[in-house]
Amino acid sequence: MELIWNLCEILFIEVAPAGALLLHLLDWVRLHVCEVDSLLADVLGSENPSKHDSFWKLVTILVLQGRLDEARQMLSKEADASPSSAGMCRILGDLMRTMPVLSPGNTQTLTELELKWQHWHEECERHLQDSTFASSPHLESLCKIMLGDEAALLEQKELLNNWYHFLVTRLLYSHPTVKPIDLHLYAQSSLDLFLGGESSPEPLDNILLAAFEFDIHQVIKECSIALSNWWFVAHLTDLLDHCKLLQSHNLYFGSNMREFLLLEYASGLFAHHSLWQLGVDYFDYCPELGRVSLELHIERIPLSTEQKALKVLRICEQRQMTEQVRSICKILAMNAVRNNRLGSALSWSIRAKDAAFATLVSDRFLKDYCERGSFSDLDLIDNLGPAMMLSDRLTFLGKYREFHRFYGEKRLTDAASLLLSLMTSQIAPRSFWVILLIDALPLLEEKEVVFSAEQTYELMRCLEDFASRRPVWREPGVQRIQEDVENTKLEMLRLALARNLGRAIIKEGSLEGS
Repeated sequence: MELIWNLCEILFIEVAPAGALLLHLLDWVRLHVCEVDSLLADVLGSENPSKHDSFWKLVTILVLQGRLDEARQMLSKEADASPSSAGMCRILGDLMRTMPVLSPGNTQTLTELELKWQHWHEECERHLQDSTFASSPHLESLCKIMLGDEAALLEQKELLNNWYHFLVTRLLYSHPTVKPIDLHLYAQSSLDLFLGGESSPEPLDNILLAAFEFDIHQVIKECSIALSNWWFVAHLTDLLDHCKLLQSHNLYFGSNMREFLLLEYASGLFAHHSLWQLGVDYFDYCPELGRVSLELHIERIPLSTEQKALKVLRICEQRQMTEQVRSICKILAMNAVRNNRLGSALSWSIRAKDAAFATLVSDRFLKDYCERGSFSDLDLIDNLGPAMMLSDRLTFLGKYREFHRFYGEKRLTDAASLLLSLMTSQIAPRSFWVILLIDALPLLEEKEVVFSAEQTYELMRCLEDFASRRPVWREPGVQRIQEDVENTKLEMLRLALARNLGRAIIKEGSLEGS
């Protein structure tokens, strides 16, 4: 992947002209064929480098990679150790030193470089024809390589490793001022020569050929087929798109190629148990379809733990994904109900703004109160605030708890008014009416009159309304026993109401008289 990426940087982003192009390609080969450095250290570290088994292999590789200064230094060691070949080493070393190369800071034109290179090439050829190096096969082979002799280069296939190394070496010693437009011709012929019909091109070969042809879309297509995931093509396409190199290529469904590949890569990340969080960021950078895709994928994340659910929820809230927020909160609320964590369930249902579920949880709170005589999660209920308006049942739960708080704080008048409003507003569940009526008993038995005459009449009306709608159990059983208990309590309530009415009328009459 790095090999392809670096080549794409050179060809598509650097857009190097003739001359400079070859320098970049040499750096590219040196970067990716780096075994020579360890070999160099090994040879130089020996007692007598020129007698090392790999000495000539090293010098040949250095020449193949265009590292002529280092090759010259190695030849000087051979000259010192072998006086008989010193003259040949010096001549070949001079040819290496005088080889014209376009350096980055050089101001010479391509024409000047080509002329100098032609003279140098002719000098190399003259030495070869004069049999200057005839007594040293190694030096003669190096001279042939520097002449760009294809047969000599192909003899070094083992050291070249691959056809693109062969291509760059061939260009260095035969066509140093190659133009970008001609690159694909040399690439194809180098591949054919290197393989020699013995094997077929690999997927990597096709990708590199497409790059040398400056066919960006073919590079992306071949990479998509050959590589195991979308990481490479997504990031390469994103880089090329930022360089304004893909503007003309939109896909038929409206999204451009960059976005399509980013969507594919992000979708793959969502299949991973932890990398899905990175996928979110990739969707954010897709202006056309990123939002829709994120919504679809976020709904499929298994909320295996509450911690994971909170992460998903935070992501949705940051992006104002209202429906997904409601859905996640509802799932968490249902899980809390199953685990009998009513406070948590109520909190999630309020956050989801789900009135129906808030009603269900409120009913569970009221049922627990009926069974135990007290509320759980008082802090939550006491601090509902405006959230209690989400549903009538939640409003009733909050106000009923407020009634108990008033009563505990001895704010009896406030407690009485609130209790009466709960009965007359019709928001209390019918099953709870008898409890509200019985809650009025302690207030009716207070020394001071708490309920006014008008309030007492209202309570009486509520009592008779409740009594008239109660089912009558004909058969003996548990329901009949409960009915008898309720009847007793209601009779006590009637008596208390009658006494309170008398006290209230007397009190209000005496106040009017004074």
